Amino acid sequence: MREPLASDVVKATAEKHGVCVRPFTMEVGDTETGELRYVPVPCGSTVESVCLPCARKAKALRQVQCREGWHIDTEPDFTPEPPTETQTELLAFRADLVAAYREVSDQAEADELREEIQGVDDELRQLGMRGRLPSIDLPTKKAVKRSTKRRQDAPNLPRRKVAKTTLGREYAGKFRPSMFVTLTCDTYGPVRSDGAPVNPATYDYRRAARDAVHFSALVDRWWQNLRRVVGWDAQYFATVEPQRRAAPHLHAAVRGSVPHDVIRQVTEATYHQVWWPAHDEVVYVDRMPLWDGDRRVFVDPDTREPLTDWDDAVEAVEDPAHVVTFGRQVHSKGILGGSEEAGRHIGYLTKYLTKSTGEVVEADTVRQKDHHDRLHAELSVTPCSPRCAVWLLYGINPKGANGKTTPGHCKGRAHGRTTLGLPGRRVLVSRKWSGKTLVDHKADRKAFVLEALAAVGIEKPAPDPARLVWRKVDAGDAGDANVPPRDHLVMHAISERITWKAEYDKALLAAQSPPDLSATPLAA
Repeated sequence: MREPLASDVVKATAEKHGVCVRPFTMEVGDTETGELRYVPVPCGSTVESVCLPCARKAKALRQVQCREGWHIDTEPDFTPEPPTETQTELLAFRADLVAAYREVSDQAEADELREEIQGVDDELRQLGMRGRLPSIDLPTKKAVKRSTKRRQDAPNLPRRKVAKTTLGREYAGKFRPSMFVTLTCDTYGPVRSDGAPVNPATYDYRRAARDAVHFSALVDRWWQNLRRVVGWDAQYFATVEPQRRAAPHLHAAVRGSVPHDVIRQVTEATYHQVWWPAHDEVVYVDRMPLWDGDRRVFVDPDTREPLTDWDDAVEAVEDPAHVVTFGRQVHSKGILGGSEEAGRHIGYLTKYLTKSTGEVVEADTVRQKDHHDRLHAELSVTPCSPRCAVWLLYGINPKGANGKTTPGHCKGRAHGRTTLGLPGRRVLVSRKWSGKTLVDHKADRKAFVLEALAAVGIEKPAPDPARLVWRKVDAGDAGDANVPPRDHLVMHAISERITWKAEYDKALLAAQSPPDLSATPLAA
């Protein structure tokens, strides 16, 4: 019984050779030859406990992305390509569909037009268009405008016109240092060395939960303020991690040199106001609101009166429901490109990317478990977005509510017991960081390998994507005799990976250009 199972041996071998241990099966058909084959596609997980090879590949790709953008000395080129004729024709067709949609009165015909418009939008995306298209529905209410005047309790910031450059200042004609910055949340009460509060009764769990939910919005405001103060379009590669007290904090690689006093000044003056309805007291505890299918709203279980609509509740707001600020702990450090210190900080930035949030803030003591339970209980009644089902507990109909919505139960990441309010995106990268997307960086690595193989005469012809039809094999097709089991696909991938590794090693040895031993006289 102590001998390893066959599945464990397959998994260990796959991890040893860098093969995904839980791929999903894709059916690939060739429209010209009629050939049908099944290939394993990596799961793409970023968590080591789920799939070690995929997580390590994702981490390595992020490290490359961080390194290439941190200390570049040339401005990335973002000149967009002109729209193609096919794109303009599709957009004209979409305009006709939208015009017909707004004139039609039959609901069934309107739904059909909506689906057709969605199909055109998907086709435009596949043709390489980015950005947001105009909504097909006209706004029913005018957007509520809030005052942009700074709060009196927040210090003022100098404001400069942001120059159209992403590069920092150069020193002595050759040095272009950058920054490593760490930002934390405010304090909610004294904590012990393990992160648990000294006095849970006075620890401000409500503010801790709301700060975690709106932390990403506060970070966005910080970047905006920093750019206005320094006067250039500062770029960043940042990761969000939990502290021991389970509050989020940010580590960021910032391109360009910024004085430490400016970093602290921007941090102290940055805040984010949450213009949401007040949600301090839960209205519905035992009896929950009911869905009225005829009126398509949630109603009070006793009076059957509709709950307050989200837009009406927001319009009636006079004061922000919450204000988020950073804590006093601010760390900033100058880093020179190409130095050992830069490599060490890149490793520090990506240290926890292969671990889930629950694995990083794992509770080992009773105090920690109680602390996490208290924080999770507060997050369970803290709305995370205008569409959050938790709003029904406060007597407000959230946006997009329907008959499938369960009052008080939201699937958002903020309410999870293992995430404890941390944002879904663990990596935050500005658009002009390296001039490439993550897909572009992956393509660069593939092109490098193919070029190295071609140099030693190993050609890897790429199949024509136009003649291939891909279909994901559903779980119900697993019993099909033509569909190979997952372990068979993994074992085939292992054999294929061993062959690829041998070919790549051959290419590396050839690239080293060893001396011609045949011309060297042999020793007597």
